[in-house]
Amino acid sequence: MEEKFLNNRKIGMLVLLASILIYFIATIGLIINIANDGTVIINLICIFLLCTTWLLWPGLKVVKPQEALVLTLFGKYTGTISEPGFYFVNPFSVAVNPAAKTHLKQSGDIKGKKDLEALEIDLTSKKLSLKIMTLNNNRQKINDCLGNPIEIGIAVTWRIQNTAKAVFNVDNYMEYLSLQCDSALRNIVRLYPYDMTEDVDTTGDGLADEGSLRGSSEAVANRIKEEIQSRVDDAGIKIIEARITYLAYATEIAAAMLQRQQAAAIVDARKLIVDGAVGMVEMALDRLNEKEIVELDEERKAAMVSNLLVVLCGNHDAQPIVNSGSLY
Repeated sequence: MEEKFLNNRKIGMLVLLASILIYFIATIGLIINIANDGTVIINLICIFLLCTTWLLWPGLKVVKPQEALVLTLFGKYTGTISEPGFYFVNPFSVAVNPAAKTHLKQSGDIKGKKDLEALEIDLTSKKLSLKIMTLNNNRQKINDCLGNPIEIGIAVTWRIQNTAKAVFNVDNYMEYLSLQCDSALRNIVRLYPYDMTEDVDTTGDGLADEGSLRGSSEAVANRIKEEIQSRVDDAGIKIIEARITYLAYATEIAAAMLQRQQAAAIVDARKLIVDGAVGMVEMALDRLNEKEIVELDEERKAAMVSNLLVVLCGNHDAQPIVNSGSLY
């Protein structure tokens, strides 16, 4: 659908003033003609002008900045007004906006009609908004590539790029965008694990990589944006940005996955502690030998290593024990 513009018809003020002038002249002419017993033809002409001049007024259109009017005449697309101004078009032209009464969740605090009235949103307006808008769809429960159920939500920033496509190519461009966002999100999320996992290919090149929903949020968001854009091109919509706003394991496995993460964190911490403790014990033995402070046989070295490892790797502070006798 090719978009046609009618931005050269900014004569609304001229037509309005002309119609008022016609009413004024017709009224004065009718009064003077009746007072002077004038001809019937003049009376009929004045009455005709008084009865028909108002038909020009439906053709007066006011367009604000970042708004557009898509006009049809007897079912045929005649053009789009996209620049701000006061216009005059064919009085029988009809503005079309199939999504006029559709309001997507632009923020989480919009729940009912009272909220819409508070925001002064006119659901009867036939004007299309060309502003940048943000779609915040409901959170979805989706299985990642490992089959783990997760809950994820996205915010999509978009705007209308082609008004003719948005109005005539799809039934309701807002609902269409919302459904395509849900579908694209599901298709992309199932390619990634929640956390980094070995032997998983997220890019489709046949090689394992380190991609994950939690660690590669930027790459995931870009793929979601590209996926949505490929689906809404026919609706004349441009996707500016897509961002993940919520990401968590589903409630039924959240506790188990938290324990798994805690266990992995404890194991990693223990490995680091043990590596550090072994290094410190090695350094202590080397210093004692280097300074020749004390000569230790193998049994005493083993005892010293055991004590140092207990002190360095223990969860609690060590309690000193004073040995007043000999080791043997």
